[in-house]
Amino acid sequence: MRSFPDRIRHAISFEIIALLLMIPLGSLLFHLPAGDVGVVGIVGATVAMLWNMVFNHIFDLAMKRLRGTTQKTGALRILHAVSFELGLLALLLPFVAWYLGMTLLQALVLDLAVAGFYMVFGLVFNWAYDRIFPLPEWSAAD
Repeated sequence: MRSFPDRIRHAISFEIIALLLMIPLGSLLFHLPAGDVGVVGIVGATVAMLWNMVFNHIFDLAMKRLRGTTQKTGALRILHAVSFELGLLALLLPFVAWYLGMTLLQALVLDLAVAGFYMVFGLVFNWAYDRIFPLPEWSAAD
């Protein structure tokens, strides 16, 4: 399993790269001021970073118990990305609605679009991260 410092490196690098992409894209696509997208993005990134570390630890524990390894198949990567985003959506929806002065339904539509971006980004980022920083236990599985 990944160490705590590795989880911190993973979470921080994920959020920084995602914010660099999300703020200008979100402002352009949703016709919102970049400052508002930035505030929502930074609050979202902070919550997501904490959720990321908790969620990934729990997911790894479950994989280790159920499969004996933390190495993910393609299907497990998809399950991981979808379940992570659903949990994050539930955590952030009230804040987004309040801060942007939207109804919960409007915030849900916005959040679903952002979650779609992050789901694809998360899948690609995590796959790349696992290739760049593989765990020693995975070499025995090859």
